[in-house]
Amino acid sequence: MVIVCQMNIYGFWRQLVRMDIISQLQEQANTIASLAFNTFGTLQRDAPPVRLSPNYPEPPANTTTETPADIAEQPKLMSASLVTAAKQFDELDWALPVSEGDEEAQLKRIAELQAKNEEVGQELQNQLKVAETELRRVQGLFNEAADNCFSLKKPD
Repeated sequence: MVIVCQMNIYGFWRQLVRMDIISQLQEQANTIASLAFNTFGTLQRDAPPVRLSPNYPEPPANTTTETPADIAEQPKLMSASLVTAAKQFDELDWALPVSEGDEEAQLKRIAELQAKNEEVGQELQNQLKVAETELRRVQGLFNEAADNCFSLKKPD
């Protein structure tokens, strides 16, 4: 017995595009987090030392090899990258299809899909039982044929 799964091709592509956009959104969120982490770390690293109190000694000077112009330009470049990544995230968000129906309709659709999943799962279980029975029958025939070949007697 063969299960034929019919799916509307439009629905398939729409679902595929939705999953692809969700994957891209996840990747873009990771990119934004990475850029933010690196931006904050760079700002912290390159910030000039500050004397907390006159009772403390003067903090050591920052000994980076970069010129002050490079240090001043980095936050601008990093913030531009962060804004660009956020805009790309917004574009992907706008590309997501609008949800169909209200929450009640979506819950009803989920219940229908779960019921269909249970039905298909039960059918697969039944097919598995039939296949296991057929496998045992074929293994028995194979063992009988092998025994006949080993004992060199004619099959019945």
